[in-house]
Formats: sequence, structure tokens, C-alpha cells
Amino acid sequence: MVSSEKKSTEAADAVGTSTALRKEIVDALNEDLAREYKAVVQYVVFSASLKGAQFGDIAEQLKAHASEELSHALKLARQIDYLGGSPTVKMMPAQTSDDSKKMLEIDLQAERDTIQHYRERIRQAERAGEFALSETLREIIVEEQDHEIDLRDALGID
Repeated sequence: MVSSEKKSTEAADAVGTSTALRKEIVDALNEDLAREYKAVVQYVVFSASLKGAQFGDIAEQLKAHASEELSHALKLARQIDYLGGSPTVKMMPAQTSDDSKKMLEIDLQAERDTIQHYRERIRQAERAGEFALSETLREIIVEEQDHEIDLRDALGID
């Protein structure tokens, strides 16, 4: 006989997603949210701190990236709430550097990591039947890939 606690954990809500699976997705989305907070902070600081004429254009792009990352955070928080979770107030530790090129390299690696995490999150959402979430994540990943392209261009990486 299955315990009532296990039945509760495996119980499906009105749309068919199990409670355990929702918790797994919410936990992962909160990690993504913490990563978005970090991105906002880094882009704000780096856009103000880049030195050198060669970085003038990318500094302006980083300001736009900061705004887009905040938009991503708002979308994630809404999805977390919809799934029955509480959006985190913690952020992943921000990185910094006094070297302009290193700042861009830090942001580029962060974008690559974020894209990888969102790809996994999309797979999780689709396995759970949370198709609206997967579509929201697809919209976000398009912007994250644009950020990666901007940073690669600024660094002269093909």
C-alpha cells in the first residue's frame, strides 16, 4: 500500500503535472532567476566600468542587456508563482574585474551557461506538459543568444 504522503507527492494537479515535478521545475527556475539577478548586476556595473574607446558601443549594448535581463527575471518570477512556488530573493554571486576585456569574457561565459540551463529547462517544461513555460523560455533564450552574439562580436570571436 502506498503511503498518503507519497500519493500526495505524486498527485497531479488540474493540468496533469505532478507535485514533485512542479517542485523540481520551480527549484530550477529559482536558480535561473538567481542567475538573471546576477546578470542584471554585472551588466549594470560593467556598462559603467568599461574603459577604452573600443568598448564604447558594447557599453551601450550592456545597458540594454541589463534591461532585458530584468525582463527575464520578471517573466521567471511570474512562472514560478504560477507553478505554486515563491520567487527567490537571492542572487548568484556576481563576478567582477578591473580589466574591460575580462568583463566581457565573464559576461560571455555567463550567457553561455544561461543558455545551457534554459535548454534543459525547456526540456523539463515539455516533459511536464508546461508548454506555455517552454514558450516563455524560448523567447528568453532568443535574447540570451543575441547577448552572446553581441559579446562575441565585441571580443572579436567568430
